[in-house]
Amino acid sequence: MTFYKETEFRETTIGKIPKEWDVKETEELGEVVTGITPSTFVKEYWNGDYPFVTPTDMTNGKYVEKTERKVTAKGLEKGRLIPKDSVLVTCIASIGKMALAFEDCLTNQQINAIICKEGVNPHYVYYALGFRTPTLKSWAGQTTNPIIKKSLFEKFPISLPRNEPEQQNIAEVLSTVDLAIQKTDNVIWKTERLKKGLMQTLLTKGIGYKEYKDTPIGKTPKTWQTVKLGEVLELCQYGLSVKLGDKGKYRILKMDDIVNGVAVPNNAKYVDLDEATFNNFRLEKRDILFNRTNSYELVGRTGIFLLDGDYTFASYLIRLRPKNEIVDSQFLTYYMVFSNNRLRQLATRAVHQANINATNLQSYTIPLPPLSEQKQIEEILVTLDKKLELERKEKMRLEKVKRGLMDLLLTGKVRVKVD
Repeated sequence: MTFYKETEFRETTIGKIPKEWDVKETEELGEVVTGITPSTFVKEYWNGDYPFVTPTDMTNGKYVEKTERKVTAKGLEKGRLIPKDSVLVTCIASIGKMALAFEDCLTNQQINAIICKEGVNPHYVYYALGFRTPTLKSWAGQTTNPIIKKSLFEKFPISLPRNEPEQQNIAEVLSTVDLAIQKTDNVIWKTERLKKGLMQTLLTKGIGYKEYKDTPIGKTPKTWQTVKLGEVLELCQYGLSVKLGDKGKYRILKMDDIVNGVAVPNNAKYVDLDEATFNNFRLEKRDILFNRTNSYELVGRTGIFLLDGDYTFASYLIRLRPKNEIVDSQFLTYYMVFSNNRLRQLATRAVHQANINATNLQSYTIPLPPLSEQKQIEEILVTLDKKLELERKEKMRLEKVKRGLMDLLLTGKVRVKVD
């Protein structure tokens, strides 16, 4: 495949495009069909052979390959069969999710399908619409339940090469990157699944045991202790309630900086503190941060701090510092992440918020294997975490490559030569 830099452009309503390209509204690309949901009260319509696509089924992959529900031939009569390779776009609530139909299907009313006509490559349309997702979302307006009606969606414009082989070549380049992303996603999924299984085994059954006992937290190896969290902590401390800024003397970690069991700065914030206050709240390597206040689904997130430098922590966090002669910080972090569902039961709940205070947290029961075994368990799980980190970084790299290619190819800045 040969590429070349375009030099001749023209101004359009969506910006500069090559002179040989057009701006087309979605209704000019093919037929636009809004989905219909057959009555869920009629059993004869459901559990059949035809996939029924909803926004939930539209994940990060290019295709909708699996749906939660299927309809029967009778249910099909109440809707409209959408052919394979139609472009599916959500236009109610979660605006701008996109996918291609892997096979003939039905969709619900939140989805508009573009059944592309001859001369229009659906794979190209999928990428071109995806490239303009921010603009599409802006068409919905800022409402409680955003919506783009079919009549409005049909007027949404994209750039389109007049030559279908060029459309196809552009789509093939982007599909190659998508395939690499999908392979990386599969490795991440399999590794996460392996880690979850190993955590279940190692953190409840240990390594090489045959005899177990009943405890308040379920069966554990006979020689393991069970203790209250507070018994193994040197420090259990609330974070700082201070004004955060984009500049300042010290970096501060917040509740949204706890990701995948690790405390790392996402959107960096800073605080100015006197030296005495900072020294009292300075994070040390292998401190554990616990998110004490959040929605019920997110409260209790736990992450270990492993960074160098001057960091402190904000008020919705509790800093835990284990007694390292009794419990290993990484082992404790893994256990708290693993047992998060039980941990959340400590929370007091309000309408939109849940809270786990330090007193309740310190009463939380944990298993306590010998320190040497804790370190063995840590070593196994850290190996998997390192693999996950590498794969996630590779996915981010590929996604950056894809964004760059989309900006070049879908605007015509770089053209794909058609033989």
